[in-house]
Amino acid sequence: MVFSSNVFLFLFLPIFLGLYYLSGQRYRNLLLLIASYVFYAWWRVDLLALFAAVTLWNYWIGLKVGAAGVRTKPAQRWLLLGVAVDLCILGYFKYANFGVDSINVMMKSAGLEPFILTHVLLPIGISFYIFESISYIIDVYRGDTPATRNLIDFAAFVAIFPHLIAGPVLRFRDLADQFNNRTHTLDKFSEGCTRFMQGFIKKVFIADTLAVVADHCFALQNPTTGDAWLGALAYTAQLYFDFSGYSDMAIGLGLMMGFRFMENFKQPYISQSITEFWRRWHISLSTWLRDYLYITLGGNRKGTLITYRNLFLTMLLGGLWHGANITYIVWGAWHGMWLAIEKAIGLNTAPRSFNLLRWAFTFLLVVMGWVIFRAENLHVAGRMYGAMFSFGEWSLSELNRASLTGLQVATLVVAYATLAFFGLRDFYNNRPAEKAKPADPSLIKAVPGDNPGSIHQPGFSVGQDAAVQPAYWTADWPRYAMRATVLLLFVASILKLSAQSFSPFLYFQF
Repeated sequence: MVFSSNVFLFLFLPIFLGLYYLSGQRYRNLLLLIASYVFYAWWRVDLLALFAAVTLWNYWIGLKVGAAGVRTKPAQRWLLLGVAVDLCILGYFKYANFGVDSINVMMKSAGLEPFILTHVLLPIGISFYIFESISYIIDVYRGDTPATRNLIDFAAFVAIFPHLIAGPVLRFRDLADQFNNRTHTLDKFSEGCTRFMQGFIKKVFIADTLAVVADHCFALQNPTTGDAWLGALAYTAQLYFDFSGYSDMAIGLGLMMGFRFMENFKQPYISQSITEFWRRWHISLSTWLRDYLYITLGGNRKGTLITYRNLFLTMLLGGLWHGANITYIVWGAWHGMWLAIEKAIGLNTAPRSFNLLRWAFTFLLVVMGWVIFRAENLHVAGRMYGAMFSFGEWSLSELNRASLTGLQVATLVVAYATLAFFGLRDFYNNRPAEKAKPADPSLIKAVPGDNPGSIHQPGFSVGQDAAVQPAYWTADWPRYAMRATVLLLFVASILKLSAQSFSPFLYFQF
């Protein structure tokens, strides 16, 4: 079951939300847990046992670490045991096939009999729930969150279905209070619906359309320069709209249930450095790698060369986390190398002005990384790079011209126009301040519904930065128009989905 499927939209979600709001406050976490297990078991009921076992194991380890005390030696031993078991589970399911295949290649070359291993099925979402479990027991060890004795709350945290399959990577310390004190309001619910519909549109309208273009270009045996660049740009847009679309839907579903999840994307393609890119792309994963891997390795506390090493290793292991393929390792090394280079030259990674050349260079580096990330193997990646930078035939091949439709071309143009508009808007609206200004004690703030010009208080002036909301009787027409547009596009996306089968989200494979 996926979010962009009829069974989820018209069966699972309405039944769950109906039961959720009809049930009392004390039963909602239990209902959420049951619904999440049903959601997961819809794919493979037999792997639900593994899911539950990982949850119980980390719940128990958390209690042991908490009982041993913050940062004590006994707590450290329990922590290492918990992390080791978690990584062994992840390693077996994710890398066993790759490891055995690699060993067999060497054994065959030496004339030896290969190992025989039944193909290990990769459980959906295992990377995400293992990482979340690890972050929990580490936070307990560090004293960032107390060990919970409420098994239902912890199990619901690990299993909560909106983020279960493709993130964002949540942390128990951020949600612990929300499990017992979250609010349910009409405004939050409507915000969640809008966010869900935005993500749905991203996935169905844009990502699924561009997927056909990218798949065709990467499958060509002799791509022209035009074919290769078309495929690279199509996949670059597809991956963003696919993954950010899933994150939008997850955040929206969370809002419908009263939760606020962390943002996972912040217009990454407007970045002017690779460092800035990783502050904007898959934020939940990049911050997880920073807090639990980079800092654990020593961060920037042990000298310049060690800092460069830690940056490189963090991204190398981040690439390996994506899958058992040499292409992911090379992709991680590519980004780790550029992070180290930017650190070494002291590059300004929080610019206040938009430099077109810096942006273009950064975007080129990102696109080059996505090519090997998408390629099935190094041979396909080499074929694409060779065509991209041979600068030979810029026209599309006959096979590409025959399959490319006007709708696909229009979607690609709309995708990049959207990226440019919202990216530039975010950049200019959220530029870092040159220096912090002290608060003016003479300023007063307006409250929602106030007209700043009508406020008169002797000795005080209304602050220029006062966020004044319209009074309740004032129509917020831009907001209404935006939501009406989103609703219309959502209905159109459902009709488009009904005319074809749904396609899985790209990050399901991780």
